[in-house]
Amino acid sequence: MAHVVDLFFPPSISPQVSCVLLLISLAHTQNIVVFQPSYLTATGPMVTALLLGNTSDISLSLRTVFPSNTTGSIGSPSCVAEVTQWVLTREQVGKTAVQVQLRLDKSLRLCGENETDTDCCPKPLCVLETLQVSACVGGIPQASLLIQAKIHALLVPANVGSDNKTVIPNQVYQPLGSCPCDLTYKACDVRCCCDKDCSIEDLKLFVSHCLPGPFGGQVSPASDYQCSVQSSDDSPDWFPFLCVNSPPENNPYLGLFYQGDTITSKPGPSFQRPVLSAPVPVNVYIQGSPIFTLNDQYFTIPQEVLGRCVNSAPVAFLKNFKVKCVTLLRSCPTGSPLQTLPTDLRIKVKNGQGGDVVVDVIDEVAINLSQFISSTDAVASSDERLECENVTLALDYKFYWKGNGITSVTLTHTVGTITLSSSVALTTRYSAVFLNGEFMGEPDSGNPGYQVGRPVIAGILDTLDNNTGSIQRTSINLWKPVSDGFCSTAEKKPVLFGENSTSGCLLPVSRQNLTQCNLLRETVSSLQAALITATYVAKSGNPDPLTMTDWVNISFVTLNSAMEDTTSSCYGIPSHQHVHVWSLITGMVDGIPQRDIRALQVSYSLSTWALDCGGGDVSPCVDPVETQLFPITSSVTFTDILINTGPPKTRFQINFTEYDCSRNDVCWPELAFPITKYYTGEPYSQSLAKGLILVFFFITASILGTQWRQIQQAWNCAAL
Repeated sequence: MAHVVDLFFPPSISPQVSCVLLLISLAHTQNIVVFQPSYLTATGPMVTALLLGNTSDISLSLRTVFPSNTTGSIGSPSCVAEVTQWVLTREQVGKTAVQVQLRLDKSLRLCGENETDTDCCPKPLCVLETLQVSACVGGIPQASLLIQAKIHALLVPANVGSDNKTVIPNQVYQPLGSCPCDLTYKACDVRCCCDKDCSIEDLKLFVSHCLPGPFGGQVSPASDYQCSVQSSDDSPDWFPFLCVNSPPENNPYLGLFYQGDTITSKPGPSFQRPVLSAPVPVNVYIQGSPIFTLNDQYFTIPQEVLGRCVNSAPVAFLKNFKVKCVTLLRSCPTGSPLQTLPTDLRIKVKNGQGGDVVVDVIDEVAINLSQFISSTDAVASSDERLECENVTLALDYKFYWKGNGITSVTLTHTVGTITLSSSVALTTRYSAVFLNGEFMGEPDSGNPGYQVGRPVIAGILDTLDNNTGSIQRTSINLWKPVSDGFCSTAEKKPVLFGENSTSGCLLPVSRQNLTQCNLLRETVSSLQAALITATYVAKSGNPDPLTMTDWVNISFVTLNSAMEDTTSSCYGIPSHQHVHVWSLITGMVDGIPQRDIRALQVSYSLSTWALDCGGGDVSPCVDPVETQLFPITSSVTFTDILINTGPPKTRFQINFTEYDCSRNDVCWPELAFPITKYYTGEPYSQSLAKGLILVFFFITASILGTQWRQIQQAWNCAAL
C-alpha cells in the first residue's frame, strides 16, 4: 500500500521557513527583526532570504560595501540606499515574515572582441562584490544581511539557437571529417575537444573530459593482438605466434578520418514545428472526439495541459474536467479569457447530428472574492488603487447530451471587480461536465473490484416516489489544506483505495472560545462531519445504485469522555477522524486481483484543548480574543483480510507430525523429490518422465555391470 502524508504548512511557505518558526515567535514577542540567514554567498543572478519579526514599518535599503584594509570588517549598517546593479524586491509571506529577493539586473553573457555593449561581462568572473541589505525603521537600522556575490559569466555562444543546421552528407561518397563529434553548426559541442568552434575558455571547462575514441576525434589505440603492441618483456605465452600484423588504418572506423566535401547549410530552424492540419469535423460525436463550432473550428475552454494552463484547449466529448489557473495581474486584463463579453461566449456549437446549439450564458456577479484572490501586495493608498470591472472569475459549462449528440449547452459566467494596488494573484476556475438528461455520468473505480489509486465510492440513500430506494453517489473525503492552512479555507480530497493518508488543517481558538466548550465541540464536529456525509460505501468498483446488496453500511464510533470542562480547557474535542477500511481479494481477472470492501468504520479520537502560554508568549492567556492554532486531522487506513485458501488438514496431519515436512528435519515424502509434488521447478509430467528415464538407465547399468556378470558366471558354474 502507498503511504501519503500531507503536512499542515501552507504551500506559500517553504519547508525551510517552517524550521524557523521559533525564531518568528521570539522576534514577534520582543518586537525585533532578524534576517534568516544573515550571511549568504551568491553564485547565481538571484538571492532570497527571509526577514522575520515585526515587519509592518520596515523599509529596506541596499548598498555595496567594502571590507577594511586593516581590520577586514564591513562596518555598521546604513539606511542610505545606493544605486547598484541589483534589483531589490520584497513579498509578504505571513504576518511576521517578509521574503527579500535580489535579482541581478545585468546579462551574464561574455563580451565578444571589440564589443561596445555594456550589458555583458568583460571578464569570465563577471561579478565580485559584497552587498549589504539593511532593515530600517525611521532611518535607524534594525538588522542587516551580508551577501558575497561571486558570479561567473555564462559561456554560451552568441549564435546559439540560430536558424542554421548542419546537413550530414551520404558517407558512402562524402564521409565525415576529422571531428565526428562536431554536430552543431557554428557552436561549441560539449566534450568535443576537436571542435573548431570551441574557444580557449570553452575548452578549459571540459579539457579533461574529452570524448574518447574515434568519435571524439582521437585515433583508437592499437589492440592487444597487434604485433607492434607487446614487448618481449611482458608478452604472453602465445605471443608472437598468434599476433596480427595489420596497419592502424585498417580498423572498423575506416573512412571517418578522410577529408570529405562539405555542403553549405541552408537557412532554417533545427527543429521545425510541423504545420498542423486544419481540424476535420466529424459527423457524429464519440467519446473523446473534439467538439466543433459552426465554422468548423475547435470549441476551446482554458484547460491544464502538461501541468500548465492553456487558454485555448479543445473540449473532448464526454470528458469532464475541472481546473484552476493562477494569473498574476499587474494591470487590468483586456483579452480573453479574463475579459470576455457575453456576446463572445454565446457561440454556436455543432450538435453532432447535423444541427447546432447555441451556448446559453448565465451571468453571475461574485461578491466574496476570497476564493479567487489568493494573495495581494501591501495595502496601497486610494490614489494608487485600480479597479478592474467584469473580470472573469469562473467559466462553468454544462453539456447535455443524448446518444451521439449534444442537446444543449449552458454556461455560468462568474465575474467580479478586482482592486489592484501593484499586483494580485487571481485564481480562475474552469469546468465542463456532460449530463445525460439531468444526471452526470460517474466514473467507476474498477471492474468489478476496486483498483488501487481510484476513489472509494460512497452513497446516500435517496427514496424515490415509488418507494424504491436508490443510492446517490458521493465521496469520502479527507482534509486538503491550501493557502494559509486554516480549516475555513481548506478544501477536501477524496479517499483513494489502497492509499493510507493523513492530513489536517488549523483552527484558531481564543480564550473566549474555551469558555464555550459545547459550542466549540459542535463546531469541530460539524467540520469533521462535512468530510463524510455518506451512509453507505460500495463493495465493488462498479456498484449498481438500485441494488442494495452492492452497498455496505458505514459504522460510526465515538469515544466517550469522562472528563469535565474547566474555565481554561475543553475536553472531548473530536479533533481526529479516522477511517478504517477492510478489503478482501475475491478473485482474479486477467491476473489482476479484484478487491472488495467488506467494512468501513469511522471513529473519532477525543482530545483536550487548552491554551499554551509557555515560551514567553502570554498574549493568548491575557487577551480573550487572541487566538492559538489547534490541529484538526483526518486519516484513512486500509487493511487486507487474509483468508487461508489451502485445503483443510486431515486428522492424520493434525495428530501425527512424523510426515509433516514443515515441523521435521527429516521429510520422508521428499525422498523421491524430483518426481513428487514438492518439486516445482518444471511441470510434473516432465519431471516424472525424466525420473523414469533415470530409473531405466540405473537398471540397465546394473544388468550390464560387473555384478550381473558375476551372477551370470555363478549361474553357469552351478549349471555345470
